[in-house]
Amino acid sequence: MRLRRGRGERTTLHDVANKAGVSAITVSRVLREPEKVSVDLRKRILQLIDEMDYVPDQAARALASRHNSTFGVLVASLTNRAFLGFMQGVEERVRDTSYRIQYANTHNDIEEEKRQVRLLLSQNTAGIVLGGMEGREAVAELLQRAACPVVQVVDIGLQTAGTAIALNHIDAAAAATRHLLKCGYRRIAILGGSPDERSRRRIEGFSTVMREAGLFERSLIQYENATTSTQMGCRLLRRALKAVPDIDAVFCQNDDIALGVLFEAQRMGKRVPEDLGICGYNDLDFASVMEPPLTTVRTPLFEMGYRSADLMIRAASGKRLETQTIDLGFELIERKTTRRIPTPA
Repeated sequence: MRLRRGRGERTTLHDVANKAGVSAITVSRVLREPEKVSVDLRKRILQLIDEMDYVPDQAARALASRHNSTFGVLVASLTNRAFLGFMQGVEERVRDTSYRIQYANTHNDIEEEKRQVRLLLSQNTAGIVLGGMEGREAVAELLQRAACPVVQVVDIGLQTAGTAIALNHIDAAAAATRHLLKCGYRRIAILGGSPDERSRRRIEGFSTVMREAGLFERSLIQYENATTSTQMGCRLLRRALKAVPDIDAVFCQNDDIALGVLFEAQRMGKRVPEDLGICGYNDLDFASVMEPPLTTVRTPLFEMGYRSADLMIRAASGKRLETQTIDLGFELIERKTTRRIPTPA
């Protein structure tokens, strides 16, 4: 039976402890470190917490501890499907813990990133995950003074302080471009959205390989300063073909762009992969069920989020967060939007 209190009355930690016949410390441990309490006792206390409508006083907890049990997670765009996989990883790791997540959208804006970092630090936050780092140098001093642990999700080649979860976007883009060349394509364009630090490094990887092959032209780089989308892919293919009419393949900086390219190519009567090869990036959930299935670069988005949150939890629990860069790598997934690589005679 759910117990109700009068308006304005608040169930306290001690109320729950008295009802359960345990100490307040035990109830607190169930909420903060449930693995340290026996399963039966934990279930009984959690049931009482539900019945008594107990809501922890986060402000009081923050005063009594080193932090407010909230992790700040900054991402460049809350509408980019690639960041959804990252956030799912964060959510999965934080689930069943006493920690909460506060998301902030920096919109790829350096000043907004600085503002959000300052705001989180002023709130005595338990830790910060920076899932973008567009203003890496601008926030460096703030991060160095931070009293909480900080995990940065960046490119492996960027100089970072503290702990970083990363992959090499230059190498990933180079691998995709080399794959298209091995498939026999020669007039290869790269299509993308807002040119943030990660996408700039993908352009670098693409450009390096195309220059090595003697095939680079500036007009093969086509961008819109907006969040990637399927509609953007449609527009960019038209724009790329207007600039370079004999394009025979495209490397898309996100799979949603690749999906739009496929739709637009079909409307134009182009056969994929015979007339136009398409390679995406990130291996989003729809990539394997497109028709034809999309060749793409698989990035460990979920694992990046999960590992970032895991490091935060460990550090907030008192474990030392080592200065390190964790390279999670990437994988080229060959499907049917690119030609089969010719076998040597």
